[in-house]
Amino acid sequence: MVRLLSITIFLSLVTLSFATNGSDFESEVRPFLEKHCLACHGGEKTKGDVDFSIIHSMNDAEANPDLWEAVSLVIKDGEMPPEDEPQPDEKSASAFLSWIDNEFFGEIVSKPGVFQPRRLSGPEYRNTMRSLFGFDLEVDIIEAEQTVTERSLVLKLLPTDPPGASGFINDTRVARLSTNLWDQYSYLSDRALNRFFSMTKVASLPEAEKLVRDFVPRALRRDVTEKQITYILENLEGKSGEALVGSLEEEFNALLMSPAFLYRGFLMETDPSAEQQQVDDFELAERLSYFLWEDMPDEELFSLAREGKLHHPKTIEAQIDRMLASEKSRTLAESFGYQWLLLDQIHHERNDPPYLHALRTQPIDFLHYIFTNDRPVVELIDSEVTYFNSLTANFYGSDRKKLEKFVKPKGIERMVIPLQKVVLEESRSERGAGILTMPGVLGMNEGPILRGTWMLRQILGEHLGEPPADIPPIEAAAKGQDLTFRERFEAHRADKTCALCHDKIDPLGFALEGYDKYGGVIGKNQSQSKKQPKTPEKIDTSGQLPGGESFTSFQELQQLLLTTQREKIVRNAVEQMMAYALCRKLTRSDRPTVDALTTQILEENGTWRDLICGIAQSVPFTECINPKLIQE
Repeated sequence: MVRLLSITIFLSLVTLSFATNGSDFESEVRPFLEKHCLACHGGEKTKGDVDFSIIHSMNDAEANPDLWEAVSLVIKDGEMPPEDEPQPDEKSASAFLSWIDNEFFGEIVSKPGVFQPRRLSGPEYRNTMRSLFGFDLEVDIIEAEQTVTERSLVLKLLPTDPPGASGFINDTRVARLSTNLWDQYSYLSDRALNRFFSMTKVASLPEAEKLVRDFVPRALRRDVTEKQITYILENLEGKSGEALVGSLEEEFNALLMSPAFLYRGFLMETDPSAEQQQVDDFELAERLSYFLWEDMPDEELFSLAREGKLHHPKTIEAQIDRMLASEKSRTLAESFGYQWLLLDQIHHERNDPPYLHALRTQPIDFLHYIFTNDRPVVELIDSEVTYFNSLTANFYGSDRKKLEKFVKPKGIERMVIPLQKVVLEESRSERGAGILTMPGVLGMNEGPILRGTWMLRQILGEHLGEPPADIPPIEAAAKGQDLTFRERFEAHRADKTCALCHDKIDPLGFALEGYDKYGGVIGKNQSQSKKQPKTPEKIDTSGQLPGGESFTSFQELQQLLLTTQREKIVRNAVEQMMAYALCRKLTRSDRPTVDALTTQILEENGTWRDLICGIAQSVPFTECINPKLIQE
């Protein structure tokens, strides 16, 4: 049973409550939830990944906006309630939707989140240390040409940050600083400082003072007071040579182990008299740099923050253009895009590291291109540009002839080969373009159910509950029957409970049945597959979306994604990038910003740059709520 089934029960029972004006959540809605929903969706028994037992008040309802958005969507689409449940009359259903749109989501004032420092994620810490010292801490390994090995000592030692409530690993607000993590920070700090002072010669106090005045503000990512500098310099008085260097190492080590370095925003200035305020310029510089670079601000951002100019809209846009043009901006694809689209799941059964590297790098190169070249947001779905090399060129028909010849060094048979940007022509129509039909993406989602679920969740932003544990397996065809998986699957989805989700999943997944398990177009470029279980004549890629739109091929579905489903795709892109930029799960108060940016992108065929600029100038990004005043 899935989340949407709980919505059926909820709708049929609470609509009478909403039929009257001025209904109160605590006195009206909550009693209905307790009486009619908690038996299956609360406490020890929680079906469909839905737990109404956590919703005791309007504040709890506001903390779970995804639930109410899902309710609204299925009602508006006519998917709920199912035929075997009591049907509300038109008046009560309209009243219910009105409550969601007008009372729950209506007249919301855009507000920022409560200000809260958060620990640097593993990649942020690695990049910050590298920018601060000018070198990367790496492990001593011998790397073969045919392999891609993680060389960063930081990323090898630090435990992997789990995704926060936002779904991204930079959401570390509730991640604890464990003793093991503290020990690793200490070790890495010692390693970095030992190397730094082996390269930096300090013999007299004037040299030490110059180094302190340069290092401390950069480590704290903001200007510091003369009192803070003087405190450090006093500890160096009367020392020289090795003793001076040793004292400097101690002072810098204490700085690198302090919350002011390990946590973002720890030193941000707050106005004690204001509940809501603009973040200071140094905090804004941090937010921009960790959003687009996953790294500390550079000298130009520091300079603008020091002059108090960074909040100006034209300045922010100019900095965004500069930052997107930097090589550092690739982390936007490698971190945000990688996590959003679950690209870590790309795999291949061949034991061939260069080939696997090509599959994994293709979507990253493509995302980097559309993120940083002012390309439309919907180009995620359909683009004339892609990236491949000689190892994956077979997927792209005659367009593979556009590759420039790559000459391998003598004596090397297999090696990692850079991907090239290619403008598709012939292969664009036969296999489709954009992220959806990339071989690695198709391969990691083998089969129509996984492909449809991935598209529904990651691209369209649908919130599906996890399937129940007692789902029976798809039965094999009886002896003598020549049935396709789709034909055998019809018996499974005949169950009305299963059909609630499969009505959405299946059309998307079966539209991709023209591609084999490796991502090749069946009958055209399947050289990576040893077996050919399907022929083009046996493939059925037709389907119908819940809204009634029908298609006969993936190419026709792709056009529906760009038209009738365009708003869902854009809204999901806005929500995902905002959650990543803010390092937190979005709340009800973020909806005005999401709505405004979604409308702008839709009306103007907006680009990823437009979206980035919109987020960077939004209230949630540039302002904060003072937690001290809330506590009081």
